[in-house]
Amino acid sequence: MYSTQRSFKWTSILLAVSLALTLALAACGNNNNGGGQAAAGDASPSAASPSASQADASSSAATQGGELTYALATSPDTLDPQRSGLAVAVRVIRTIYDNLVVKLPDNTIKPWLATEWTESEDGLSYTFKLRQDVKFQDGTPFNAEAVKYNYERILDPATKAANASALLKPFKSAEVIDEYTVKLNLETPSRAFLGNLSQALLGIVSPTAAKKYGDQFGKNPVGTGPFKFVKWEENAEITVERNPDYNWGPEIVDNKGAPYLDRVTFKIAPEEATRIGSVQSGQVLAAETVPPQNIVSLKSNPDFQVLQANTIGLPYTLFINQEHAPWGETKARQALQYGIDIGAIVKTLYLGTYDQAWSALTPGVLGYDTSLENAVQPDVDKANALLDEIGWKKGADGIREKDGKKLTLRYVDGSPNREKRNDIAAIIQQQLKKIGIDTEVVITKDILTEVYTNSNYDLYGNSQVNGDPNALSAFYHTAPKGALGNLSKVSDPEIDQWLEQGAVEKDDAKRAELYKKVQQRIKDEAIILPIYVFPYTVAASKSVQGLKFDLLGYPLFNDVSLAK
Repeated sequence: MYSTQRSFKWTSILLAVSLALTLALAACGNNNNGGGQAAAGDASPSAASPSASQADASSSAATQGGELTYALATSPDTLDPQRSGLAVAVRVIRTIYDNLVVKLPDNTIKPWLATEWTESEDGLSYTFKLRQDVKFQDGTPFNAEAVKYNYERILDPATKAANASALLKPFKSAEVIDEYTVKLNLETPSRAFLGNLSQALLGIVSPTAAKKYGDQFGKNPVGTGPFKFVKWEENAEITVERNPDYNWGPEIVDNKGAPYLDRVTFKIAPEEATRIGSVQSGQVLAAETVPPQNIVSLKSNPDFQVLQANTIGLPYTLFINQEHAPWGETKARQALQYGIDIGAIVKTLYLGTYDQAWSALTPGVLGYDTSLENAVQPDVDKANALLDEIGWKKGADGIREKDGKKLTLRYVDGSPNREKRNDIAAIIQQQLKKIGIDTEVVITKDILTEVYTNSNYDLYGNSQVNGDPNALSAFYHTAPKGALGNLSKVSDPEIDQWLEQGAVEKDDAKRAELYKKVQQRIKDEAIILPIYVFPYTVAASKSVQGLKFDLLGYPLFNDVSLAK
């Protein structure tokens, strides 16, 4: 057994903090999955998995052939999974690439390109046996050398694999044992590592194609997945076609063989009205990221269906910057906690289509603490009393003052107004005025400078799509010297210890309890304000059958067919 003491090399893991934050920022900066980590990354209700709410076509009923047209909310940055920073890219990446393992909705890990694996007693290595019947779409054999190449490519600084690198840590090296056996060595034990290998940004690329195309591989992608890349017309559309040789689908899909569809064409349609209107007019068969008002109307229209999967990970959360006075005081933060009516905001803006978030994690992630649901309710009187206690008194204009200084809060949010986040800021500005706080709302296109470089915010919102509770570490563990740090600037030795133990604990039940302690402390200390869980929504024609979602809420097209 390996040690769970604080003395193990946590510095190696913490070096990923800056990368993980970059990851969350990238996922947060596009009009799709709440970001995350990719995207991983913004981005992250119940686990997103095949369910009764999704179109379900059995293999026997599936119709062969046809083209699915699918409107995306923004354009991918690249189709190189190891270089991507956008959750929207994963929609396409998932069609082209496979992973060593797959993570199921119950958080168990199952084989995919790997058939089995063993973990060393000290937790510092995993040895994988690989499938022997797989070829990349360019004919390159899939084997241990290919796996070694992929993970070493991610570590290579020249690849600039910020998001994939954060997911892969604490990977150190790979050894080829034989043609179909590979050993992955880690710097430190990590309970998140195996599950992270299932994420799309760690999809396995063709070594031949990656070497051939170099920096242009993202425009010439080659994997082992169910669809093969055909073309990418910039800011217009991306087309993939059926891989007839495919025969190794993961457990999360029914159809393990070649897809039923001949091709999928992803149309780039940033404007909400255009995207949804194209489904209603029949120009496309499906479109993602449906606005709340359209969800309500489309659900009542017999010609269409709305498919929905809540993303998992870290919900959309407002982080309170403790380095700025008075927000380093617990009672000041608790005043925000009681003074803001999050339930009213979510109901008003999302019309019952988004779930309110109650914790630093979403439902569906190991260790999610259900006891936190409804644990904090708005209470203006309590908020006012807390501010009075710490010496902030209301002036003649209703704004609180202390030592001649007004109580102001700088709320920074990004542009454009994705998921109505700017509207959240506007409502909170009005709510906080009632308890004597003057809120300055700053909408900027340069979040990187404003938030991550200059730390010029009191309140800032972000989220992350991630399947493992270790995602909390980048946001709530004390940041190492020189790193970007966590968004709340929190430094709590007990939170640090729980996170470090959770990173290595082998017993899932004990691990879950550690993360529950973290969530409880975050709530008790009012470190954040959880707002909503992002639902990935697809509006589709009734002819689209068999569309499912993976654990993180990304669409899977293996089972999709088009009814005649």
